[in-house]
Amino acid sequence: MQESLVFPGEFRTYGVSRKDRQPLLDFMLEALRDEGCRILHSSPASEAPFRITFETAQGERMGIVAYAFLANSRLTKNRPDDEHRFQLKYGSKDGLLHDLWQDPFGLYTTLLVGINPELGFFVGADPVLHSPTRLFISIEFKQRHVEEILANGWHAWERERQRAPEEPVEVLIGGTPKSFLSYVRFERDAMGEDQGHRQLLAERARKAKPTIHALAREFQLAEKEVFDLIESAHRLKVAVRGSVAEEHLFRQLKKLPGMDCSRLPGDGPDLSVRLFDSREMTIECKNVLRKPNRDGLARLDFQRTRAAKSDPCSRYYSPKDFDVVAACLHSVTEKWEFRFALSGRLDPHAKCIGKLSSNVHLDERWSKDPLEVLRAASANL
Repeated sequence: MQESLVFPGEFRTYGVSRKDRQPLLDFMLEALRDEGCRILHSSPASEAPFRITFETAQGERMGIVAYAFLANSRLTKNRPDDEHRFQLKYGSKDGLLHDLWQDPFGLYTTLLVGINPELGFFVGADPVLHSPTRLFISIEFKQRHVEEILANGWHAWERERQRAPEEPVEVLIGGTPKSFLSYVRFERDAMGEDQGHRQLLAERARKAKPTIHALAREFQLAEKEVFDLIESAHRLKVAVRGSVAEEHLFRQLKKLPGMDCSRLPGDGPDLSVRLFDSREMTIECKNVLRKPNRDGLARLDFQRTRAAKSDPCSRYYSPKDFDVVAACLHSVTEKWEFRFALSGRLDPHAKCIGKLSSNVHLDERWSKDPLEVLRAASANL
C-alpha cells in the first residue's frame, strides 16, 4: 500500500544570500509569534535550509527544517500571465539530485515552501514526493489559487501538469501567516501520505482537531482495533491509512465464497489470494486521489513514493509486480469501498518501457466485483 520511507542520512546546508532570504525567515518567525509561539532557536538567514525550534502557546515544543524559496508572479516569456511560481534554487546549477532531509527521529518537520512576503501567503509542496530533487526546478500555481488563499486563509489543490501529464500527481497547500502553524502540524501529520489523503487531511486541517474517537469513527474500526493496527505496523503512523485500507480490503475478500486470503509482508503486493483451486494471485491496494477528472472518473495515485536516483522509472509499477489492483475510494467517498482491475489491462507508461502509466482513471476496465476480476486473472495464469 505505502512503501517504507527512506530518510536521507546527511543534513546538507547551503550558503545563501542573507538579503534575499531574510524576508522568508522573518515571515515564518512572525507567523509563529503571532500565534503565541516562543522562538527557541533560529538558524541565520544566510544558511539554508532554515531551522527553527519553538514552543507553542500550549507548551508543545516543535521544530521545522524549511526549504523556503521566494514565490512571485513575474512575467516570463512563453509562460502564462496568471502564473505564480517558486524556484528550488541553492548555489549553482549542478544537475545533481539533492535529498530533502527528514528527521529520522520525528522531532523536526520538513517543509518545502514558497513564500510571498509582499502579498502575505505561502504555498507548500510535498517534501517526500520531491526528494531527491534537482535544483533550479520551478513549482507553478495560478492567480486563482492565490485569490483563494487570500480570501479563505487556507487552500489545497492539485498542481496542474498539462505539459508533463506523466509526472506524479501532486497536491499543493496554500495559506496565510495565520495558518502557518496549522500548516506545520499538517506536514507533520501528512508526511509520506498518498496524495489523495494528503488533500483530504488538508481540507480537514482547519476544522476540529482530530481525536482518537474521531479517528476510530473515520476508519470504521473500534478504538482498540486502531491501536492494535498501529502497534503491529512496521511503517508506523505514516502507513496507518494504508494499513486500514488493506484491513478493510482483507475483511471484504475473506467473506467471499471459496476465497483464501492472506497478507504479504514487505514492500511488494499487499495480499495473496486463491480462488477455489486456482493458483496464487497477488493484489496491490492503492488509494484514489481526492478529485475526479473532468468526466467524473476517480483517478488513482499509482506510483511509488520514491524513485531510485539511478533509475527514475523505478517510481512506476510493472504489470508483473502484481495481478490485480484494488483502488480504495475512501479519499473521495469517505467509505472503505474498492474497485478492481487487472494490472495487465492498464495503460503502459509513455516513456518507461515495461512500466504502467501513473495516469490511471477508473473507467470501464474497473469492476465493483472482485470475483469477476480474480476469475479473469486466474484464467490468464
